[in-house]
Amino acid sequence: MRALFIRVALALVAVTAASCSRNRAVTQTDPNAPTYLVVDNQAFPDMTIYVIEGSRRIRLGMANGHSQSRFQIPNYLVRGLVTLRFQADPIGSNVAPVSDTITVEPGDEVTLRIPPA
Repeated sequence: MRALFIRVALALVAVTAASCSRNRAVTQTDPNAPTYLVVDNQAFPDMTIYVIEGSRRIRLGMANGHSQSRFQIPNYLVRGLVTLRFQADPIGSNVAPVSDTITVEPGDEVTLRIPPA
């Protein structure tokens, strides 16, 4: 289980690099555009996925093992440029790694890749 924790922690750090690439023209973004988190769970355990803003932790849903899930981040959390972190809590484990802080704006799609254990 410790090896899983290390791999998940490394994957959560990788979410920062994946979310920073944007191919948008410099224009006004729609403040009501939906923002999504895509979780590519390549590991066996199911994971409960949370978004963390400041001291708040909001459950987004369940990412089943060996599958890809897409969650909409609540609009009240993404109002303009905000910094968020994500947590993947493996079912049956007592460790739940948290990603680095990333900057998100309305309309973004952030990808979280959890490697196989």
